Amino acid sequence: MWRRFSLFSAKVKPYHLSPPLSHPLCSPFSQAISKPLQWQIAPSFSPSIFSASSNFSTVGLLRLNDLRDNHGSTHKKIRKGRGIGSGKGKTAGRGHKGQKARGTMKFGFEGGQTPLRRRLPRRGFKNPFSLTFQPVGLGKIAKLINAGKIDSSELITMKTLKEAGAIGKQIKDGVRLMGRGAEEIKWPIHLEVTRVTSRAKAAVEETGGSVRKVYYNKLGFKALLKPEWFEKKGRLLPKAARPPPKQLDKVDSVGRLPAPTKPIPFTTQEKEVGTAPLVA
Repeated sequence: MWRRFSLFSAKVKPYHLSPPLSHPLCSPFSQAISKPLQWQIAPSFSPSIFSASSNFSTVGLLRLNDLRDNHGSTHKKIRKGRGIGSGKGKTAGRGHKGQKARGTMKFGFEGGQTPLRRRLPRRGFKNPFSLTFQPVGLGKIAKLINAGKIDSSELITMKTLKEAGAIGKQIKDGVRLMGRGAEEIKWPIHLEVTRVTSRAKAAVEETGGSVRKVYYNKLGFKALLKPEWFEKKGRLLPKAARPPPKQLDKVDSVGRLPAPTKPIPFTTQEKEVGTAPLVA
């Protein structure tokens, strides 16, 4: 049997690229040019030259035709149904008849017994009416106002908070105004958010400002935060949607589109009741 020729068990001998002087094609001009030294692998085996203590570099010996996968790293594809001599012919390893031989089972089927997905108990539930709000504190808004990123003389909307970096880019169901850092608010500001805590609302109203809870649906938030998307698509801005019945008592008015710049003042009756009627 042929023995595979190993690259690292070969003896290295130098040779000249140009033909020998005795060659009939050799000319005086070709004899005068320099003959660069290259390496040639000889079939004589001498593993001592590639020992660990040797400083010999083998980079110049690598060739593309010598590269191959490690032994056992690749396997031939099993060809089924190609004759009994292959061992996988006829029934292709499935055996004779039966449900497993016909391949009619669905994913997760365990032969008729209760499958694993039904044996495990259920824990908890997912509330389809749950809402996720991004919190933002009054202290953070005060720092952005002092830094000049927010103009306190204009209405501060959720779009203003997003552009200033007070909240993240993904606003799922709205923004909740928190009372953290309420002592830093010393001038009147007007805000429009989705939810507000009692402490934050009291702190803003003490300085002569106002907080209005507005409602936007998914499409309304997109029109509020990215109105250029509708212009790019050649579409008109949608009309503001009214809140569902479960949120009527939690909002003061319907959100305005495009993003408003002036606040809607509360009437005396609205301040006494605490909740304002819906204003489109």
